[in-house]
Amino acid sequence: MREIVATVDRLVYNPPMISSIQATQAELSARERILLTAHDLFYADGVRATGIDKVIAEARVTKVTFYRHFPSKNDLIRAYLDYRHERWMSWFVDAINRYQTQANGLSTLVPVMEEWFTNPIYRGCAFINTVSELGGILPDVIDISSRHKHDMMQVIAGLIPDCPSRELLANAAAIAVDGAIVKAQLESKTDAEPTALQGLSTLLSALDNVILDKNTV
Repeated sequence: MREIVATVDRLVYNPPMISSIQATQAELSARERILLTAHDLFYADGVRATGIDKVIAEARVTKVTFYRHFPSKNDLIRAYLDYRHERWMSWFVDAINRYQTQANGLSTLVPVMEEWFTNPIYRGCAFINTVSELGGILPDVIDISSRHKHDMMQVIAGLIPDCPSRELLANAAAIAVDGAIVKAQLESKTDAEPTALQGLSTLLSALDNVILDKNTV
């Protein structure tokens, strides 16, 4: 199985997906502080529930500074989703590379998702959450989220041997992953493994068997 490689930025990569604002604020520019603060608040509390004043206060910037970098909340939301995409994809690729030594094929995604689901700050998919909040109001949210899901699917495709149905199988696996993400968000932490992860494991094992059958015919 080929290794999947990603370029990782110092502000993006965070293996366990913990809170990013724990970085030393003195090392960050005002824009970085605003973006990282918004990231943590938007993900934890929701985009609509988080006001600009709270972001400004926790980022320790003035309103003038905030609006110089982000003229509106919608601009900040777009930047948040772009940043979240880079950060999550970097973690996703790294986790796949780490767990490929323990699992094969699409089943590699099960321990990858388990690492995320059991994180104390897990609140589901930032893109699914934001689309549910703002998809009918801010169309850009749907566009950015669709690109994120497409990129996720392309990474998953790297776990599948080259074949005519590779993209179709990767899309099916991506749908299974998204279903598990939502299921894990709805369940308590103690229930996430026996429900979301077991269901995901069953679906991915079935897809792996389909791939095996196609390659042995």
